[in-house]
Amino acid sequence: MTSTQARSTGVINGLSRARKGVGLGGRGEGAPRPRRRRFSRTAVTMAALVLPSVVLVVLIYGYPAFYAAFQSLHNGNLVDAGQFVGFQNYSIDFHNSVFWQSAIFTVIYCIVGVFGSWIVGLGLALLLRQKIHTPGLFKTLLLLPWVVPVVVTATAWKWLVATPTSWIPRLTEDLGLGQQLFLASPGLARVIVCVYKVWLSFPFMMLMASAALAGVEGDIYEAARVDGASSWQQFRRITMPMIARSTYISWILMFIFCIGDFQ
Repeated sequence: MTSTQARSTGVINGLSRARKGVGLGGRGEGAPRPRRRRFSRTAVTMAALVLPSVVLVVLIYGYPAFYAAFQSLHNGNLVDAGQFVGFQNYSIDFHNSVFWQSAIFTVIYCIVGVFGSWIVGLGLALLLRQKIHTPGLFKTLLLLPWVVPVVVTATAWKWLVATPTSWIPRLTEDLGLGQQLFLASPGLARVIVCVYKVWLSFPFMMLMASAALAGVEGDIYEAARVDGASSWQQFRRITMPMIARSTYISWILMFIFCIGDFQ
């Protein structure tokens, strides 16, 4: 076979292999495929690094949860588990009106705490994006409710609303609205608790929203304004979709914080 014939044969073989989807340096139809490793070294190393943390979390949170479920099936106390009663404790709670009132208020508290603090925090984050003097000073002042210890904040709110001689009850009396004893009425007490949660949590939402808004390019808003978009359209069509992922994360975290307040 001459060199010309060999080259032509090679070209023909290459074209036939290309039609079958096999590259020139690839495998043929009958060639054995290499076995893939199930676990790479990187995956094994990362699993080994994560494993101690997972074990620690399971020991810290798993055992108390298991023991609490075990105690709920017994009629005992903190020292002695007592007699096994099955689901009798659950049946008693489910037929108790106080339990359902507490459950409903917990749902209301979580909704107000999550979305109330998010609305206030997002509004302040949008306000801080405007051209104002000393935005860092304003941001620092707005972070005080979150930075200050909870004991100090609770004491301040107690001074504001707890007693008839507190500042807000005296203010409502001076305005002709009567002396409002906020902690003496169950309804007003619930309102104060929800407002206090919003006051305590909006700085966290403001930080999350500010960080998300910092990643939105200003050119997008300029292009939208050139196209005639209003401020509401820019907020609904640009701002909210661009910060959606951070918003969902902040909602989940704040919901966890609200549930933790009742533990």
